[in-house]
Amino acid sequence: MSLTLRYLFAMLCGAIPALALFFLLRPLRLQCLNRKELFSPFPRETVIALFWMYCGGAALLGLTPRWVVRSLAGLPLGMPWNEAGLPFFSLGNVNLVLFDTFSQSTYILVANVVLFMPFGLFAALLWRGFNWKRALLTGVCVTFSIEICQLFIGRTFDVDDLMLNIVGVFCGFLLALAVRRLFPRFAEKLVVSPATSS
Repeated sequence: MSLTLRYLFAMLCGAIPALALFFLLRPLRLQCLNRKELFSPFPRETVIALFWMYCGGAALLGLTPRWVVRSLAGLPLGMPWNEAGLPFFSLGNVNLVLFDTFSQSTYILVANVVLFMPFGLFAALLWRGFNWKRALLTGVCVTFSIEICQLFIGRTFDVDDLMLNIVGVFCGFLLALAVRRLFPRFAEKLVVSPATSS
């Protein structure tokens, strides 16, 4: 099994509980929309569910120690769970040297961008008024928060990761603009509308 498929399996371990939480909280969200006399079409609900799944998977990959991710990715191959007995919480490192990680494999660099594209894509498709400034702010806030959390789980606060992840969010925003332009009818079904128009 390829490394990409194994990491997708690890993401799925976070995506499934996130989907369950989405369905658990969905009635409350729909009640809120009803009180505001708003309607959320089925395509929008589907995309929101996918966004929740993505967030659950991304949280598992970004907010747990590396050994947790590697252990989950190794489950399909029968690899042991945390064989070294590493703790969940431990102090990490800080790397503030720009372009230091660029010497690593292209796979890691591309993965850092691609993994964060859905933040910009889903947000721009689901919420009106999500412009490039909000995309940039979302990229900075989300990635900075993740990098800070990684300091307490034995990982590294890396300025290159921060930069690549922000680029990923912004690329997702640009992709959403393309979707809106190429498929305007589909894009219109992804935002709430007055309940009378449902």
